[in-house]
Amino acid sequence: MSNGRVLLGVVAAPHGVRGLVRIKSFTEDPMAVASYGPLSDETGRKEYRVEALSAARGAVLARIEGVADRTAAEGLRGLKLYVERRALPEAGEKEWYEADLIGLSAIGLDGRDWGKVVAFHDFGAGSMIELSGGAMLPFTNEMVPEVDVPGGKVTVDPPAGLLAGGEKPGGEAASGETTSGETGEA
Repeated sequence: MSNGRVLLGVVAAPHGVRGLVRIKSFTEDPMAVASYGPLSDETGRKEYRVEALSAARGAVLARIEGVADRTAAEGLRGLKLYVERRALPEAGEKEWYEADLIGLSAIGLDGRDWGKVVAFHDFGAGSMIELSGGAMLPFTNEMVPEVDVPGGKVTVDPPAGLLAGGEKPGGEAASGETTSGETGEA
């Protein structure tokens, strides 16, 4: 489990002239972005007290303490808002915080080492898990059938040909790959 901070949202844009902002929330309930106490910036040095007012068009309309006009709100555009991991409730069965999965080993069903989990992305079609080396998979039960946070690993089952590379236990190249520069054609 991650003991650091978890990204809860990003200030998207100012709203109106009285210092309100729209926040893109990464919480299951978008309005919950303001319910975990003070949030901090990426450095963890500056705190922000956020009051969620309403949710609309995929964002949360919010007031940030000390921000009273549009100019101040504009200055916060792009601000990433974090909370201490310990402020979040424990994840339930078959639930995880993405931050808890970063750094876990990614092992194929066949025992191949696909690297480590480095990030999660959502480009609009669902969550993607990024593995070291730049490979990405949909974060679905089919592609990631097992998550073992205490064991330090996720099991991945990429379709044949989706991911190049990986190693079998013992350092052998994955099937279909050549190690001497040959093309593999007869």
